[in-house]
Amino acid sequence: MKIAIIGYGKMGKGIEKMASGKHEVLVVNRHKSLAEQLEGCDVAIEFSVPEAAAKNITACIDAGVPVVSGTTGWMDDLKDIASYCSFHEGKFLYASNFSIGVQLFFQLNKRLSEMMRDYTDMYKVRMEEIHHTTKMDAPSGTAITLAEGIIEQHKQLEKWISIDEDSAGDEGDAIPILSKRIDEVKGTHKVFWSSSIDEIQIEHKAFSRDGFIIGAIKAAEWLSQQKEPGFYSMQDVLEG
Repeated sequence: MKIAIIGYGKMGKGIEKMASGKHEVLVVNRHKSLAEQLEGCDVAIEFSVPEAAAKNITACIDAGVPVVSGTTGWMDDLKDIASYCSFHEGKFLYASNFSIGVQLFFQLNKRLSEMMRDYTDMYKVRMEEIHHTTKMDAPSGTAITLAEGIIEQHKQLEKWISIDEDSAGDEGDAIPILSKRIDEVKGTHKVFWSSSIDEIQIEHKAFSRDGFIIGAIKAAEWLSQQKEPGFYSMQDVLEG
């Protein structure tokens, strides 16, 4: 299988290193035509920057190349890209986090949120995410996915808001998310359900980027084998 890597940051370099032993890998040169470089590729893995993600993904769809994207910070365009994928019968898989452990954490978060439905008069939910200082978006895409999972289960929680460490008070119908940036932290996400008498906490902590890299390659391998066009998720990969 020939994989095109779009975006050559830490994730792109990690994917190149890990995938090269099993697949042919092409690192896309951003100064050259993307469409021309995609010729002969079986799948693309896109980890670029928010400003370029939508353009990169549509270029892959136009070229008939299945594309896996993990770029975060551009979610306002995701519905439009999903519609574009459907109209052009492309194959597109998006995940805010490709780690298998995080995917399980998403499910755990939804289950706990469902269990807390009858206790929202006692417990208030809040979140915290910690990443390395070079991460450009805040809150993280993973934190937003977690918040959306909670909102799905609670009609009275309508949105999430980003807060800083000095913020305090009753956020009402919003889930407060505190973002911290600390050198070399690979990714930690915490969800707290707190009352005046106790607190329930779930946490996922990444020790390296390997989990994200393995998951992204697995997603690309899976997507390249799909016969039907569509907009897919990591849940599809795990179930397939």
